[in-house]
Amino acid sequence: MEGKGYTQDGSVDLRGRPVLAASTGRWRACAFLVGYEAFERMAFYGIASNLVVYLTTQLHEDTISSVRNVNNWSGAVWMTPILGAYIADSCLGRFWTFTISSLIYVMGMVLLTLVVSLKPLRPSCNNGVCNKASTSQIAFFYSSLYIIAVGAGGTKPNISTFGADQFDDFDPHEKKLKASFFNWWMFSAFLGALFATLGLVYIQENLGWGLGYAIPTTGLLLSLILFYIGTPNYRHKVRKTKNPARGLVRVWFSAFKNRRLKLPTDPAELYELEPQHYMVTGKRRLLHSPAFRFLDKAALKDDHPGTPSTVTQVEESKLVFGLILIWFATLIPSTIWAQVNTLFLKQGTTLNRNLSSGFKIPAASLGSFITLSMLISVPMYDRYFVPFIRRRTRNPRGITLLQRLGIGILFQILVTIVACFVEVKRMRVIKDHGIFEAKDIVPMSIFWLLPQYILLGIGDVFNAIGILEFFYDQSPEEMQSLGTTFFTSGIGVGNFLNSFLVTVVDKITGRGNKRSWIGDNLNNSHLDYYYGFLTAISVLNLLVFLWVSHKYKYKEEAHDVIAGKEDSFVQMEGRAVSCAALGLQAA
Repeated sequence: MEGKGYTQDGSVDLRGRPVLAASTGRWRACAFLVGYEAFERMAFYGIASNLVVYLTTQLHEDTISSVRNVNNWSGAVWMTPILGAYIADSCLGRFWTFTISSLIYVMGMVLLTLVVSLKPLRPSCNNGVCNKASTSQIAFFYSSLYIIAVGAGGTKPNISTFGADQFDDFDPHEKKLKASFFNWWMFSAFLGALFATLGLVYIQENLGWGLGYAIPTTGLLLSLILFYIGTPNYRHKVRKTKNPARGLVRVWFSAFKNRRLKLPTDPAELYELEPQHYMVTGKRRLLHSPAFRFLDKAALKDDHPGTPSTVTQVEESKLVFGLILIWFATLIPSTIWAQVNTLFLKQGTTLNRNLSSGFKIPAASLGSFITLSMLISVPMYDRYFVPFIRRRTRNPRGITLLQRLGIGILFQILVTIVACFVEVKRMRVIKDHGIFEAKDIVPMSIFWLLPQYILLGIGDVFNAIGILEFFYDQSPEEMQSLGTTFFTSGIGVGNFLNSFLVTVVDKITGRGNKRSWIGDNLNNSHLDYYYGFLTAISVLNLLVFLWVSHKYKYKEEAHDVIAGKEDSFVQMEGRAVSCAALGLQAA
């Protein structure tokens, strides 16, 4: 089929027919996908960026409750992709899982727009005393939010991997294009986030919450129409295994069953199928690695009934196990990011936000500087940094995937340090002016918070994009949707972890008559101590990350390009590379 102009990786169209490489896929197809990503990011950040403000000003929740509820919802949004990816990889495929989930997402947005628009459902205020929202209003509001979370579960992991599927790994030119895909994919997401933090949050607070949610809802509907117009251009990966996760479980079970058996000194004695099998099926064969040797016992050839696992299946299990270890090291960075829509935002509401006598910027708009710094940094990273470093390291990406993550973690440590110093400055101003009430505005410009936002944006070029690319690239071939959920679930757990930390720290530090680090009155709290605590655990997390990344072995694949000839070894980070996150030497 290659000679007839078909794709070399076996991609098909929606009806299962082989597709022509020249008329499908690549950025030609991705152009229809990035529109949805931009509007989905606008919708998500249009909610998340200002949700804590809505909960405190419209539903009249206290600080701890609002922070906890925002984190719990954000956590759900980022955790549900585990189920969505599993359904895509095992049953429906990425296209149809995304289709169903996107409709659920839009339904949630429509319901949310209605609930914030209906005047009878709004809490009332008399003589400065506001009644709490009714039970029905709260139920309606949160039901809408969690319907969105369910829809996000099927869209987030599948739209990005579906976009990456539009590039043929067997074509050198397309593989080079794919190396930049996630940079520019996230660039489109940043554009949506920028409009949300600059425009939507202002519309919500000044022109009405209903209008502020109706705009992204309409955009989401239009982007879905555009997505389906592009259907003839899409490439679809053929699922070769009905339930790839079952094979991973089988490897662990077999390894435990054979735990008393002795491994051969030569890995070639382990069970593996002939190269022709992989040529016929189109499945990629993974080469043996010395990592996690105990799992090799699943591939032992013995006299017991049943076929042992292949080396490729064992290596897939090793990959997932290694990804889990790296995933744990990404949780603290996700916890730091959770401050943006919670404590950073609440901190901003206490500061002077007046730009002129008649204009006050929403505190959530400061999040736009994260996006702006990312929008500036992504092209600089892709067009200047990568080529410059590539000439010295000879790595197609410039630096390895784990080095990119390590640099991102360093930036986030800087964020917590800067946030701590800025909060110390805020507390000094509060003390000098005798400010104690929660609603008193501190005579200090909100733009003092800018450095921590900008550093977070630059760091995310390394951290957020790097995490997404790493888990997609290093996941087993047939589990790449599930692999990207390592990225989303890390953010979700980070939000839950932040909710847990905020609650526990408040209870411990606020016992008796003590001054809580995170009280309902931030003008009489000690956020500087909390940011110092986050700095400490971030440094410990960096040390753990360096150790885990030093032990990590990158995926190594073998492609049999011509029958009867030797394998050509293809891998993304270099043969048998084991790199520390911040070093440039191969182990």
